[in-house]
Amino acid sequence: MEFTTWRKSSRSSASGNCVEVGFTADLTGVRDTKNRQAGYFTATRQQWTAFLDAVKTGRFE
Repeated sequence: MEFTTWRKSSRSSASGNCVEVGFTADLTGVRDTKNRQAGYFTATRQQWTAFLDAVKTGRFE
């Protein structure tokens, strides 16, 4: 599977504790910036949108 250019989170810390996201037409991929070779997980657009909405509304705090 080929993702577009991976980009680092705008909330990345200077210590390197970051994630990167990449996109295809149907999927969002997420990987650890410090260990890119470990692979990534994917979510559908609907799953990714639901996850972001949950984060923005404080569901995981």
